[in-house]
Amino acid sequence: MCSDRRGIIAAVMHMRRILLIAVFLLPLVSRAVLCGEPVRAGELQSAQGVVRELYRLVCVPVGGDTDWEQVRTLFLPEAVIVLRESKDALSTFTLQGWIDDFIAYNKKARSSERGFEEKIVRMAPTEFRDIAHILVLYEARLLDWKDKPAQPGVDSIELVRKDGRWWIAAITNDIPNAENPIPTALRE
Repeated sequence: MCSDRRGIIAAVMHMRRILLIAVFLLPLVSRAVLCGEPVRAGELQSAQGVVRELYRLVCVPVGGDTDWEQVRTLFLPEAVIVLRESKDALSTFTLQGWIDDFIAYNKKARSSERGFEEKIVRMAPTEFRDIAHILVLYEARLLDWKDKPAQPGVDSIELVRKDGRWWIAAITNDIPNAENPIPTALRE
């Protein structure tokens, strides 16, 4: 009888430890789930909402991956993306080419092991009828770079309202430096 009681007490103590561990891990798990959750339909009703969704969806939680089919739903199929590759070079991509390039970067950087985020610092939107232009200052970093500053970047995002929602038509990217500082519209 006494050994049965000790077994029950041991089982209860084990369950308490599991519950305590779960409580401490919940914030980490919820971040991973948030980064991988589907597009929030309400965000598609505003140009800024679509841009916020883009930056949320391209993040890679540690142990996770980007859901590129969800990202694709934010863009017109004919969208064009232009990225700064070096001081003097730009590369132009179709939507699929940009996704492939991002996947290659994530693989090379081991983003699923290390985590990756592009966080919006500031937006400067302009909207007229069914067109919008949003200049975005963002910071990109691998999550294990705790002692290194995030890399700032500037995206110029063109959107159109079609079929009752906003779509990304084009993104042009550049990187600020000493000779080309952050645009005035994006400074504090």
